[in-house]
Amino acid sequence: MNLPNKLTLGRIIIVPFFVAAMLIDFPAHYLIALALFVTASITDMLDGQIARKNNLITDFGKFADPLADKILVLAAFLCFVQLGLCDCVAVIIVLFREFTVTSIRLIAASKNKVIAANQWGKFKTVTQMVAIISIICMQSFLGFFSPEPLAQIFWWIGEVMVWISTVFTIISGVIYLVSNRHFINSR
Repeated sequence: MNLPNKLTLGRIIIVPFFVAAMLIDFPAHYLIALALFVTASITDMLDGQIARKNNLITDFGKFADPLADKILVLAAFLCFVQLGLCDCVAVIIVLFREFTVTSIRLIAASKNKVIAANQWGKFKTVTQMVAIISIICMQSFLGFFSPEPLAQIFWWIGEVMVWISTVFTIISGVIYLVSNRHFINSR
């Protein structure tokens, strides 16, 4: 297994520790969750760069890299819903898009085709990760200072960021469906 694929698997392995840090209340748990999420996000950036630079692109990487992104981002969004930090409707939309895209990828794989992530999907992932990192940063701040009026402002900022990333999720999903509709219509 090459280094980019190990980084992708490492990102998946980080997820349960991230979820535990988000949901278990202990001192500085949001800071630990933030460090884990940022680490996982950096592996996302590095695995692709290393794979392209060193010609280490594999079918496994083309499939597992976007799947690892989905696992990480959806885990964060589901934690946010559990903690009351974002609206479940946005998360349902993201889940729907991700299951749809993954289903099309599986259909393509059954026909020995691998569909790599496109630029819109990558942009969607970046907006999601920025929203998630921002929300965790705001929660970390509140964990140390806890000013109540600021908590409401931070909630709204986080909600707007989640919805902006959800709009890009919808756009990228529609583009993905249109670009790969032949897999849906084929026998």
